[in-house]
Amino acid sequence: MKPSHIRAVALALALALGAALTACSDDGHLDYQTDYTNHRPLRVMGRPSTGSLETVQKVVWRLADGDADGLAALHTEPGDVGPAAKAWIKAYGKAARSEVTADFLDEGSVRQDVVLHFTGPRRTQELTVRIGADDSWGIVLDEPEPRQES
Repeated sequence: MKPSHIRAVALALALALGAALTACSDDGHLDYQTDYTNHRPLRVMGRPSTGSLETVQKVVWRLADGDADGLAALHTEPGDVGPAAKAWIKAYGKAARSEVTADFLDEGSVRQDVVLHFTGPRRTQELTVRIGADDSWGIVLDEPEPRQES
C-alpha cells in the first residue's frame, strides 16, 4: 500500500473513532460543560464534595435561567415542588445572574448545608444538598426565606 493510502485510511479510522466516541459520550456531562461555560463562575467557600458542588452550581444556573422545571427536577423528596421552584426564581432569579458565593458547611459526603450569598440584592438563602433515593445528588427545595445580609 502506498504511504498516501495508509495516511488516508488512518485519517478515516481516526475520524470514525472520534465520531463513535462522541456518539457514546455522556450527554449529562456535555450539558454540564455547556452550562459551566454559559454562566458566571460560582465563588466557593468551605469544602464541597464533587456532588454537592455540582448540585449547587446547577441550582444557581437554573435560578439564573429562570428554569423552574429544571430547578424542581433537582428536588430529592416526593411531591410537587413547582410552586416552590417558581418562588425561588422570583426571589433569586435576577440575583443569580450576578455574583453568587456558596458557603459549604460541614462535611459533604452524603449531605451538606450550604448558604448562598447573592450580591445583587445582598441576600442569603440556606439550602440542603444531599444524595436522594436514586443515589444522585439533589436539594431539598423548601419555600425560599430570603434574608438581607448584614
